[in-house]
This record gives sequence, C-alpha cells and structure tokens, in this order.
Amino acid sequence: MLTLDKVYKASHVLKEVIRPTECIKSKHINPEADVYLKTENLQVTGSFKVRGAYFKISQLSDEEKAHGVIACSAGNHAQGVALAAQKNGIKAVICLPDGAPISKVEATKSYGAEICLVKGVYDDAYNEALRLRDEKNYTLIHPFDDENVIAGQGTIGLELLDQLPDLDAVVVPVGGGGLISGVAFALKSLNPNIKVYGVQASGAPSMVKSLESGRIECLENVSTIADGIKVKEPGEHTFEYCKQFVDDIVTVTDDEVSSAILALIEEHKLIAEGAGAVSVAAVMFNKVPVKGKKVACLVSGGNIDVTILSRVIKRGLLKSGRSDTLTIQLEDKPGQLKGVSAILADLGGNVVSIHHERASEDSDITDCLLRIVLETRNFEHIKEIRNALTAAGFRIVNK
Repeated sequence: MLTLDKVYKASHVLKEVIRPTECIKSKHINPEADVYLKTENLQVTGSFKVRGAYFKISQLSDEEKAHGVIACSAGNHAQGVALAAQKNGIKAVICLPDGAPISKVEATKSYGAEICLVKGVYDDAYNEALRLRDEKNYTLIHPFDDENVIAGQGTIGLELLDQLPDLDAVVVPVGGGGLISGVAFALKSLNPNIKVYGVQASGAPSMVKSLESGRIECLENVSTIADGIKVKEPGEHTFEYCKQFVDDIVTVTDDEVSSAILALIEEHKLIAEGAGAVSVAAVMFNKVPVKGKKVACLVSGGNIDVTILSRVIKRGLLKSGRSDTLTIQLEDKPGQLKGVSAILADLGGNVVSIHHERASEDSDITDCLLRIVLETRNFEHIKEIRNALTAAGFRIVNK
C-alpha cells in the first residue's frame, strides 16, 4: 500500500543521492498566472526518475540484490536504475527501445549497466525485460507501476509544499503515470485543495483514453517527440491513483511542446526534453485553468537528444511566429528583388535564406518565384511584412 509514511521514508533515503531541485519563477510562460518551474531536468541523471528507482532498489532484500535487477525504459528510468544499482553495488540490465536517443543509451552505459536494445517502443522493451527476468531471476524495477517507485516520485510533492506552501495547482507530465501518481498522492494527502493536472502528448494519450473509458486502454500506435512519455498503456496502480487523486489530464501537440522547449531555452536558459516540457506547454497554451493561480510546472527531465534539438527549435520558431517562409511571384525584370529587400529591411525582417527560380510550371512564362526564409518577432510582425509586400504590388503565393 502507498502511504504518506512511505513517501516520507523515501524522502529520507533519497537525501544521500538526489538534490532538492529549485522552483524558478517564470514571468512569461503565462502572464495571467503566477508560474513556477520545478526543475527536475537539473536532477542527478537529468530526470526525476532516479527518485523512484533508487528508493525501490534500496528496499530490496539482500537475496534480491544478489540476483541483480532488470528494467525497461525509454531512457530516463534506465539511468536512474543504473545509478542506483551502481551505488548499491549490484548488477543492472536495462532493456531500451532501439529508437531511444543515443545520448540516453550512452549515459546509461556510463553508470555501468548492461544494455539490451529491443526493436520497437517502450512496451516491446518491457516484454523483453519480463522474459529476461523469468530466465535469469532478476528483480524487475518497473518504471511506473510499482508503489515504492511511486513513493519515490512522490517526494517531489513534499518538496513543492516546502518551497511553495500556498501553491494552488501543479501541472505534471504523464506517460505511464508513476510521477503524477506519487505527486498527486503526496499533495492531496497533505492539502486536498491543491489541483493536480496531468499532461500527455496528443500522439500518445493512453491515460487520457483510459480515464475516458473507465478502464485501462492499450493504444495501437504512439507517435510524439516526447519520447519519455511515449507509452501505449498505463499501469494498473497508476490508473487507479489518477482516477482518485488527479483533477484532469489534457493533451498538447508536438508543435506546442516545441514552443515550450524554445521558451525554456530563451527565457530561463533551461534545456528540457519533450516529455519534460509538456507541462510548460499546457500552461503556455491555456490547456489547464490556471488564470490567477500560483502554479508549478514540473519540468521532469532534460535529456533531449542533441541531434533533434535543432529540429525542435525550428518547429518552435514556426509555432511562435519567430520564423516565416515567403513565396513571392515576381515579374522577371530588374529591380524586383531590390523592392522586396527594401520592404523587408525597413520592417526589420532578417533574411535567413533566399532562392530565386525563373521557371515554374504554375507561373507565367515572364514570371519568376522568390522564396525567402525570414526571422521575425511574432505573428503580428509576419502579418505586417506580408501586408506591406501586398500593398506594394507583390503577389505572395503561399499563405
């Protein structure tokens, strides 16, 4: 049984391993709310997962420790288990989906764990971990559906109440549900008036669908840049805790997540992975009712694959009006490019790239196409530039 005493015990055990993470005030994420960022992306191993993994392993018997542990993970739980096993002097085998970011795979190896890459997604890695557990007599450290793991994650709730005693609401990323189960249980046990909102990626809404239908649902496919919460099926324990303690769970799109990652980089110099930024996205785009409230966004992890970071930033720039692509149909005569450039310069649009194309099957034989990628300030700036070009007689052929 999950109890408040167990969460407090976990907090005591974890003092030797984790760092209490800061709550940073954010003025711009949502100006209509008093927003704070709980920076678990700065936690040891770069994610909250070490809390649950370490507490679970600390509670194993000597015999279980002697056999070693096995886990499955999209990456962050793997690092938590690997670190916990290393500190306890026991063997750890980690099953990861073969699409897990290389940075997470290498980080897990660096803690001394044995890696087993499995074709597919998290759920496929989980099935392989079960097979190896039975074959080798390992102890399975479940990433979310285990009450000691949930108790470890619940220590974040205790920290939040210490840091922000008058908190109105907490917004938490949701994959399998272990994090929000622990946080919601701890908060609601100590202050039932605090609202707890969960956030899933719209491409992996397994807990949302399960709560809607009243039973655990297994999705056929999941697709999102938030790989840490790309889970097809929530846990039995976590489903029940979410039903009992969570006020609502919403979804955000990958574009909204990209915008949140960009905002955290620019405004707070914080790196968040997709799963870690969904809580911020939900508050940024008013997916949860936090107007006039003191709200904490749990930034659950920062282990983003640097190879996709540039793509995520590009998506974020587009979503927030910081970038625009113009396709302009011009008469093929001298001075046209000069006229366009003058308007862009006068209005402060910064040209990133330009492509001039004379022949196009969709244009008149005397016309040409000019494609320009611009850095812009916001959507109003984009509208101002486009209106000025149109007013000057230039024809923009893309919306």
